[in-house]
Amino acid sequence: MELGLTGKVALVVGAGGGLGSAIALTLANEGAAIAACDVDEVSLAALGERLAAQRARFITVRMDLRDTNQLPAHVARIEKELGAVDVLVNNSGGPPPSLANGVAASVWRDHFDGMVLSLISLTDLVVPAMKARHWGRIITSTSSGVVAPIPNLGLSNALRLALVGWSKTIARELGPSGITANVVLPGRVATSRIDQLDRAKAQREGRPVEDVVRESTASIPAGRYGTPEEYGQVVAFLASQQASYINGSVIRVDGGLIPSI
Repeated sequence: MELGLTGKVALVVGAGGGLGSAIALTLANEGAAIAACDVDEVSLAALGERLAAQRARFITVRMDLRDTNQLPAHVARIEKELGAVDVLVNNSGGPPPSLANGVAASVWRDHFDGMVLSLISLTDLVVPAMKARHWGRIITSTSSGVVAPIPNLGLSNALRLALVGWSKTIARELGPSGITANVVLPGRVATSRIDQLDRAKAQREGRPVEDVVRESTASIPAGRYGTPEEYGQVVAFLASQQASYINGSVIRVDGGLIPSI
């Protein structure tokens, strides 16, 4: 299927991670120019090699989301080198495991700035050009915890849910301008983040990590963890011309894991 992304410019946040790199590579394979952004320069360099091997048009940008004062300069550079952003993929890193109760206000504030406020600010910077062209895609990757809160991920459950409410609101505000805003939820997708969470649970419960993975896999109707590439394909479709009537939605990529309707 031709997705209509050839010549589009996609800004992918968190592009150095497992999900982010899969998204960037998939969008590049569909013909989009990629602004790959991450705070980790080593991961960005590795992604850059893979994008170059695909003969993609791209730039890498070291972006620290916590420093919102630098975001305008980053967007200006992207616009100068690639063109105005057509597709924004908001994909911030997750906070460490934590309870929801008893966490210091300063910790909540720090992660809110890095996970929520930064993405809102970045979106505000790219929307004017989308409005001018009457076309845009804003895709925000969160967590299955916004539907079924995950034990010991209190910070993530609460802060990512704020992004769902925000995305649904801007979907209505920006829809008349030809811009869609959707949320994608990964279930157990085989990334380093999931590996870290599995290992943390194993250590917390005094069990082998293999037992935790086996138990987790058994809870997934598909019978396995997903792949980052499968996740990237869903994001690419939401970015496509064909997905123009999908707006304000929350799309699960979880193999049936989330038990609720």
